[in-house]
Amino acid sequence: MKAWPIAPLSDVLRHRKEFITIDDTQQYKRCRVQLHAKGVLLRDAVSGADIKTKKQQVCRAGEFLVAEIDAKMGGFGLVPESLDGAVVSSHYFLFEVDKTRLDKRYLDHYCRSERFRNQVEAQGSTNYAAIRPADALAYTIPLPSLAEQQTIVARLDALAEKTRQLEAHLDAVERDAQSLLRAYIFHPPGEKLLKKPMAELVAMRQPDVRVNQLAQYKFAGVYSFGRGVFASVNKAGSEFAYERLSTVHSGDFTYPKLMAWEGALGVVPPECDGMVVSPEFPVFTINTEVVLPEVIDIYFRTPEVWPELAEISGGTNMRRRRLQPSAFLSYQMPVSSMSSQMKLREIFRHTKELKAKHAAIRKSNAALLPATLERVFAA
Repeated sequence: MKAWPIAPLSDVLRHRKEFITIDDTQQYKRCRVQLHAKGVLLRDAVSGADIKTKKQQVCRAGEFLVAEIDAKMGGFGLVPESLDGAVVSSHYFLFEVDKTRLDKRYLDHYCRSERFRNQVEAQGSTNYAAIRPADALAYTIPLPSLAEQQTIVARLDALAEKTRQLEAHLDAVERDAQSLLRAYIFHPPGEKLLKKPMAELVAMRQPDVRVNQLAQYKFAGVYSFGRGVFASVNKAGSEFAYERLSTVHSGDFTYPKLMAWEGALGVVPPECDGMVVSPEFPVFTINTEVVLPEVIDIYFRTPEVWPELAEISGGTNMRRRRLQPSAFLSYQMPVSSMSSQMKLREIFRHTKELKAKHAAIRKSNAALLPATLERVFAA
């Protein structure tokens, strides 16, 4: 960093403390700050009648918003244009920017730097120590001329756009790969699909673990919206009421009865082998002579399939619908020839390798802008 003058934020920010009385007949946007300096977002849009605290502050686009408690965890950022006029409670502080001395975009980049975060984290003794307006105004900022600030902003914005474009490219490549996989399931080249009941494709296993109150158990879970099986929490037998659990093995298929209708189904990955699930998760062994695990996994993680599962899930309340094993085993799934499935397996293997490479690229890409910020704003 050049030998720029260092100034307290009080030189370029002004704490604005103005409250309005909420009108029960009006609609209001409410905003929130993301932790780790990730900016300000819309929290919700509600009727004034639903806002309990009737004294609120009105945000203006471009103001610096600081959360009283969450600031130490990076709870601060600039109010975007889309949230101009949104309201926040007295647990937030709003600061106007002196546009003659400070470019708000320069402040936006600076507040994401380690130099700034270290000042905030040093305030108070714990993560729960509240930040006061005077604390925020005492933080310092390197203050080059307005023209220099704008030059820095232009370079940082250009870098941010390049990292965004790279992420978008990787996402598009992965979507194309996923579309190819699904094409082999729903439209295999030169084949007519045959529908088979799940009872011919999988066999349900009964819970095989008797719970020991003193033992520790590693649970697997299933994310909704087709995100698959994951390693969940570790719990002692004394922490839950189930008397029996089911062991899951790599290549098994499972789902939570309550959330299956919104895509919470999947094949158990190798990293979850040997974990357990509650009796609310039916566990199935896949008949690999008829269907490959990859085929079932991709099929049931496809959004177009979930409405069909919702239809066969029992319960009057949508949020409480359960997919019972009997209904699932009666469900008919289209199955292609084993030769097509083997081609899909090969494509799936290449797709996994591609995603692994992309993960490394994404990690480096995500680190690029923060590393540049540290060079620009180095102490």
